[in-house]
Amino acid sequence: MSRRKTVILDATNLAPGRLATKIATLLMGKDQPSYSPHLDLGSKVVVENAGQVVFSGKKIDQKLYRHHSNHPGGLKEIPAKKVFNDDPSEVIRLAVVKMLPKNKLRDGRLRRLSFKK
Repeated sequence: MSRRKTVILDATNLAPGRLATKIATLLMGKDQPSYSPHLDLGSKVVVENAGQVVFSGKKIDQKLYRHHSNHPGGLKEIPAKKVFNDDPSEVIRLAVVKMLPKNKLRDGRLRRLSFKK
């Protein structure tokens, strides 16, 4: 097995979704010739300038992050503008979470994602 690479990405003037696809590809290791879906051989990813991502159109005002507690009336909706103002890296992290496969390797892959101010 080879050592993991560390990839530093600059988020300046990039859309969160397009940045998240690059991050998910690197975390899964799909950029490497030794890619295998059942092995976790991806790189470590450090994202710089997460607060400088650019939303296209009216997404910053219209997008909602939804979560349900599985109790009656338990739907929580948080606007993207509030999430972005509280912590800009959370917008990117949530996009990456939804792009990674929903399996047992997901948590380990997400631990290799970090943000630099």
